[in-house]
Amino acid sequence: MTLELGDPDLEGLKFSQNDPLVITLIIGNCLVMRVLVDNGASVDILFHEKFIRMGYNDSQLTPSNAPIYGFNHVECKVEGAIQLPVTIGENPTYAMQMLNFQVGKAASTYNSIIGITGIHAFKAMPSTYHMVLKFPTRNGIGEARGDQKIVRSYYGVALRPDGTGGQVFPIDDVDVRENDEL
Repeated sequence: MTLELGDPDLEGLKFSQNDPLVITLIIGNCLVMRVLVDNGASVDILFHEKFIRMGYNDSQLTPSNAPIYGFNHVECKVEGAIQLPVTIGENPTYAMQMLNFQVGKAASTYNSIIGITGIHAFKAMPSTYHMVLKFPTRNGIGEARGDQKIVRSYYGVALRPDGTGGQVFPIDDVDVRENDEL
């Protein structure tokens, strides 16, 4: 069983594209959309706002004093750490691993970031070009596909030239049906 990428993995994508790989996972017992797969991140992050909306509270966090820095070297305040089960893929090709999340307070377009530690835990191979994360399972190769239409819709809103560019908008505020050409 080998993890391979090829032309069939490009089916349905619109080019030219430089979109990030954003997938949906089950974290704990919650379906979590807008999870960035980032092989440049050294830790797995769950943003505090989503953590609270998932039904958890700060008393469940283990203290953590490790700061997290973004690409612009701005520190993200870490509230603590929590270990949660993460399920990726669909039956019969799914996998589950326990991941250690740093729970941070920061404005983000994402609900969570899966970094090197999560990618390695799943023995996964991400490809932003193919918009897919592939991983081995007991029943063959599993995959989690990025949704290019959703990614482009919320980035389009966040980068509007009408003065709202740079602000973070929750996906609930975006109607992805308004532009089928995305």
